[in-house]
Amino acid sequence: MVSYISKSIFNISRSNLLPKMSVIRSISLSASQSSKSLLYNDYGEPADVLKLIEVPDVKPASDQVTVRWLLAPVNPADINTIQGKYPSKPALPAVPGNEGVGEIIDVGASVKGFNVGDKVVPNDNHTGTWRSQANYLPNSLIKIPKTLETIEACMLNVNPCTAYRMLKDFTNLQPGDTVIQNGGNSAVGQFVIQLCKAWNYKSVNIVRDRPDILNLKDYLKKLGATEVLTEAELRTTTLFKSKQLPAPKLAFNCIGGQNALEVLRHLGHSGTMVTYGGMSREPFSVPTAALIFKNIAIKGFWMTAWAKTNGISQEKTNMLNDLAQLFSSKQLQVPSYKIIPLVEYQEAVIKTLQLDGKTGLKYILDLSS
Repeated sequence: MVSYISKSIFNISRSNLLPKMSVIRSISLSASQSSKSLLYNDYGEPADVLKLIEVPDVKPASDQVTVRWLLAPVNPADINTIQGKYPSKPALPAVPGNEGVGEIIDVGASVKGFNVGDKVVPNDNHTGTWRSQANYLPNSLIKIPKTLETIEACMLNVNPCTAYRMLKDFTNLQPGDTVIQNGGNSAVGQFVIQLCKAWNYKSVNIVRDRPDILNLKDYLKKLGATEVLTEAELRTTTLFKSKQLPAPKLAFNCIGGQNALEVLRHLGHSGTMVTYGGMSREPFSVPTAALIFKNIAIKGFWMTAWAKTNGISQEKTNMLNDLAQLFSSKQLQVPSYKIIPLVEYQEAVIKTLQLDGKTGLKYILDLSS
């Protein structure tokens, strides 16, 4: 029996599912040759518009493969997409979910390069992973090393890739250089910390003050953080003026507002700030002096756009292989998570926006349940 608790590790293998939108009926757990899927017909709050449905299993066409989805994280972007607030919107009705891990269970006659048993993750936006089975064209998927644990693989596509690309693509960092970020205990923030440690960069990580701040600091330092500061401590720190650490060359912002400005003030000459989120929903004002006298560059990053541009490229394959190796060598570990049976999806969709970025807790749907 599967125990649904944080950090659960288990093997998953159960029935297949392929959603066909023209054949949808109310969920019936006694039906055979069918599978479960979440679906929404209109944009709105996920707890209101998502419906758990049952759909028939369908053999793949000659140019398709069938994927049994195993685990799928619930990300804030998934919630925003269902709400209709995300820049990229699927055609309705839609199955939510842009991230997850599955295995190939059937292969069409004309498909090359995929075999039954291959482990795959999405290669497209709006793949619809919040279901237990579906048919796909091969270019919608990308194979990953089978050595990855299922729990690691299901979170591979978004947060670790975001951290990886931001560290690789904006500044030519050298061992010993400093990176500063807010949202240091978010899911992306934790991967930034671990990648910095693996690549010999210093990381200064800003978090919100809280009653258990000492425990949080200890946790992040065990992950590899060089320093962890609260927002108040950041305003008065002498880490960089005292030369205890080199002035940061690269800054990451997922908060916005005053918090982002305080981070920017510590960025070194000709440094770069990369914004990839705006959890405070407050605008980020850049002082003119930072642009003129410090030559600061202000950039933005959206992993969805990077993935769309790069498709199944050698660059993407190399990144996934690098991350897989780092997971295998235990230089990367996933953030705290809680696994929820698909039939109990409401807890995950309600709490994800409340918790992500504050606790780092990741809700994951078990698609076999």
